[in-house]
Amino acid sequence: MSKLTIVARPYAKAAFDVAVEQKALDSWATMLFFAAEVAKTTEVASRLHALGSSEKQADFFIKVCAEQLNSSGQNLIRIMAENHRLAALPEVFDAFIQLKAEYEKEATVEVVSATELDAAQQAKLVDALSQRLARKVKLNCSVDPAVVGGMVVKSGDMVIDGSVRGKLHRLATALQS
Repeated sequence: MSKLTIVARPYAKAAFDVAVEQKALDSWATMLFFAAEVAKTTEVASRLHALGSSEKQADFFIKVCAEQLNSSGQNLIRIMAENHRLAALPEVFDAFIQLKAEYEKEATVEVVSATELDAAQQAKLVDALSQRLARKVKLNCSVDPAVVGGMVVKSGDMVIDGSVRGKLHRLATALQS
């Protein structure tokens, strides 16, 4: 776990608590996404470094984000600038999205298959995973011919490798031991 991820957690939790209180989870997610993208740009990072004082950094960052930040979002930026943590905004966004998904009982599941899954296969997979995870499931499907057949399903720490490649790898490992 990176240092910025650890630093980002309290800011994400504070933003999440405010968002829940304001019943504005989606608008906060949009706001934090925008701020995180701004913070990632090298031009903004170098300009922030050149400004020096945290007050000037916060004012510049808020000016760049313009109407994308509400007053609570601007307060978050000011606090993060005061603590020299604006570089952690992408991690704050990621942690916020995790908290939001947990709160909304959602899980984003990465599915890698050898061929593209049709709508019926995706629906069946969503139903099965929703039952197993006890959450609303969103699929991110991708195709990788190296899987050979079957699929690899990842959600958080859970990995289900039902691919031919995985089975061949396990067989080779068993034969070698």
